[in-house]
Amino acid sequence: MQMNKQVIKNRIKAIRYQLNNKKINCLIVTKPANVTYATGFLGADSWVIITKKQLFLLTDSRYTEQAQKECAACRIIERADSMPLAEAAAKLVKKLQPIRTVTVENSATLACFEVLKKNIKAQLKPVLSVVEGTAPDIIESLRSSKDNSEIAAIRTAASIAAKALSQTLHAVSTGMTENELAGLLNFQIRKLGATNSFETIVAFGSNASRPHHQPGKKKLKQNDTILIDFGAKYKGYCCDITRCFLIGRPNAFYQRVYDVVEQAQAAAIKMVKAGVEIVRVDSAAREIIRKNHLPVYGHGTGHGLGLEIHELPYVKAEVKGKPAARLAGKLKAGQVITIEPGVYIPSKLGVRIEDDILVTESGYRILTRPP
Repeated sequence: MQMNKQVIKNRIKAIRYQLNNKKINCLIVTKPANVTYATGFLGADSWVIITKKQLFLLTDSRYTEQAQKECAACRIIERADSMPLAEAAAKLVKKLQPIRTVTVENSATLACFEVLKKNIKAQLKPVLSVVEGTAPDIIESLRSSKDNSEIAAIRTAASIAAKALSQTLHAVSTGMTENELAGLLNFQIRKLGATNSFETIVAFGSNASRPHHQPGKKKLKQNDTILIDFGAKYKGYCCDITRCFLIGRPNAFYQRVYDVVEQAQAAAIKMVKAGVEIVRVDSAAREIIRKNHLPVYGHGTGHGLGLEIHELPYVKAEVKGKPAARLAGKLKAGQVITIEPGVYIPSKLGVRIEDDILVTESGYRILTRPP
């Protein structure tokens, strides 16, 4: 399906504005999600070349027909299947004179960067210098705020995910394994016209104390608990949801933990609004859990999502070695973030509740259905 041509033009205009500010004449886009953002192309093994006046999608014969249908505003260049992308990109850039500065996204491997540097520099010597380093999140920063079409796609993905979960829960029975339940949910997502945005997590009982547990052969028992963390992807856009369930009679301690996590999530969501410091959203959830004398989770309170399941901004308090600009700052209207606090007690239980939240000027909108 072809993306709206005007949407693509607006995005490229914003990208070129950033490139002009950084005095970059040519950007080589290598990250798949950024390729999609700049062109609408949903295939693989393809790069984008953006200059002041031109936009190219560099692909191969496997994706040419798909690209012709999906790309609304760019010129499609088909490379020989045997030619590496870096060589093909260098060959194309050589023809785009005059270009003084070229940079490549930081998702490119060092080997690819070296091929680009060697080939382009050798051809154009004094008039072209490859920037020593990589492009600093030019497109990722723009992607963090969603337009109406992106928000609609995420909302549809969330609706499909909710419906798939509802249909799957009808089949839940004691004796089934985590793998079986994950497989059933994945099937329903496919059946409803979407794909999985990441590998589904299903954890029974004490397995839920591991935030990224991989489904296995453990069987569901009476009076057991279930944690499901899953997402659907629709038109390239992801949702991310976590829900917890009880089978049979509720355990009083589990119920208490669930209530506290629910309160923590509500406190964080209540803080969401354009202009609010991200660390305040994070601390609001943690404080509720801390006051209830339960162990505070080690992961972030949330993250941005869109074409990727983890995008800017990251809702967490500590930098932990990452560039501060990726974590610090304030929420902006149009961002879609998850809010997902949890409580984990090793070998005992795990509870996490996660929803997808749209940041607005006046507050927020919840894009996922209530648990």
